[in-house]
Amino acid sequence: MFKKILLIAVAAFIIFGISNLSFAMMCASNSEYQQMAQTAKQAASEKAVNVGNKICPVSDEKIGEKAKVTYEYEGKIYNFCCPACIEIFKKNPQKYIDKVESEIRTGRDIENRAEKLMMKESEAQDTIHQERRSDR
Repeated sequence: MFKKILLIAVAAFIIFGISNLSFAMMCASNSEYQQMAQTAKQAASEKAVNVGNKICPVSDEKIGEKAKVTYEYEGKIYNFCCPACIEIFKKNPQKYIDKVESEIRTGRDIENRAEKLMMKESEAQDTIHQERRSDR
């Protein structure tokens, strides 16, 4: 009788030991998989380009540097004011991408106009200075 109990105990110990070992191996391989996925995600993010929008395409609010959240879509990183706007963006990305592109184009147009105005102002000042010199 003692031998049967001992044999059952040893068999149970072996069965539980093998199952725990297989569980540990499964967890380790899952952890390795997660680590590989994280590395791949980081590599993809490094290749992604930040479009640089300063206004949330969903809410049209100005994006603060401290509170901004980002979302990568098709190799481009878009900035948002909050996580809820990302969820809305995911439903119709092209609609909001068009808004971002429009914002960026408008921003470039404004910068170009400002640069041209500064050049004209500088030229006007040069002309005034030359006229003053010739009057002397």
